[in-house]
Amino acid sequence: MSVVIETPRSPRSRKGANWEKYGWMYMRISGAILVALIFGHLFANLMVGEGIHAIDFAFVGGKWANPFWQVWDGLMLWLALIHGTNGMRTIVNDYVERQNVRKALVWALWVICGALIVLGTLVIFTFDPCPAGSDPSLLPSFCTK
Repeated sequence: MSVVIETPRSPRSRKGANWEKYGWMYMRISGAILVALIFGHLFANLMVGEGIHAIDFAFVGGKWANPFWQVWDGLMLWLALIHGTNGMRTIVNDYVERQNVRKALVWALWVICGALIVLGTLVIFTFDPCPAGSDPSLLPSFCTK
């Protein structure tokens, strides 16, 4: 008795560059980098200092006042959103049969990803840790009172 494996359907990517290969490579590389970024994030936020009890507006304000943490969290945001969107794109390509619906869903995924990246980046890099008129007890220690 022999087993016959059917030929898989032709790839649904554009002609030219092998986008599926690049997507696969991105998932592996970004996944490894994300593991390091996430564990560093968890360690800095939960293990150092007072742990979870110290996380409040002042903690975030003090953390994002340092450009190192802005870049760290920005990189984590960008990699995670693109990684997740690429994974959802793969699921849509695998399970959606109709080409028009598939294209619309993939397009919507990337538009939403782009909007979230823009909004998240704006929050990280325009965050004001010392807003005017705030309760001084809630502000970081470096804010002038």
